[in-house]
Amino acid sequence: MDDTKKILIPIAVALLALIVLASTFTVQQWETAIKLRLGEIVRSGYEPGLHFKVPVLNNIMHFDARIQTLNARPQRFLTIEKKDVIVDSYTKWRINDAAQFFRSTGGDSARAERLLSERINTALRDEFGKRTIQEVVTEDRIELMKALTKVSDTQAGELGVEVLDVRVKKIDLPPEVSESVYNRMRAERERVARDLRAKGAEAAERIRADADRQRTVIIADAYKEAEETRGEGDGRAAEIYATAYQENPNFYAFYRSLDAYRRTFANKGSTLVLSPDSEFFRFFNSQDPGSAAALSGSPRLPGTAAR
Repeated sequence: MDDTKKILIPIAVALLALIVLASTFTVQQWETAIKLRLGEIVRSGYEPGLHFKVPVLNNIMHFDARIQTLNARPQRFLTIEKKDVIVDSYTKWRINDAAQFFRSTGGDSARAERLLSERINTALRDEFGKRTIQEVVTEDRIELMKALTKVSDTQAGELGVEVLDVRVKKIDLPPEVSESVYNRMRAERERVARDLRAKGAEAAERIRADADRQRTVIIADAYKEAEETRGEGDGRAAEIYATAYQENPNFYAFYRSLDAYRRTFANKGSTLVLSPDSEFFRFFNSQDPGSAAALSGSPRLPGTAAR
């Protein structure tokens, strides 16, 4: 009998442990769970911790309640201008109603992402259809993503999930459109470049004309100043000559004649045809030895006969 007890007690303990283990389940901090009874939901929204169930009769479904990322494939949408754009986006979402999530998707995360992707694509198509390309790529892009998040969250409510954020990563033009856009952009840049070059050439001509005008004015002013200085010098020279002439007219005449002789006879190879009794040779023809001396009041100079 004692041997039988020794055998039955461990068996009973093991069975009790199995019953307890089969009657409890644990919900982790990052999980949410629902309790099913013969396939029908009887409870949801369990807090993290240890909970109880009826073995065999109840079944527990666990779902990941953390924020998840849905990376959608790039899709083509039409703007209000009827222009195609290729949009690459992603979505941050999480399960907020485990019971509704199970009813809508059967607890299949892949199916949930497929259904959520369809709704987000619908929201993207609607929002892009209300805007121009300029609006979706510039300052209106933030408002676009806010509107997408709000609409997607409303539509995803029937799946038992919450859409936290919808972000547009990249907006591209289709290859057949990109080339024409680049050509238009290139033509526009070339037009702007031509306009800038024309304005630059106009400014250069204006600067060059102004420089030429200033050069002409400067040269004219310099010529005027030079002529005034030359005139003043000639006047001063004439005044000196007049003063010298008044001091001794005969010597002045003699000096000027010598200067004329020097200038004339300095030109080698030149021929000068003059009459012997010309006024030019008056000092050569003078026979009065006292006339030269009388030029300056100094001792008389001998006369020189013309040759």
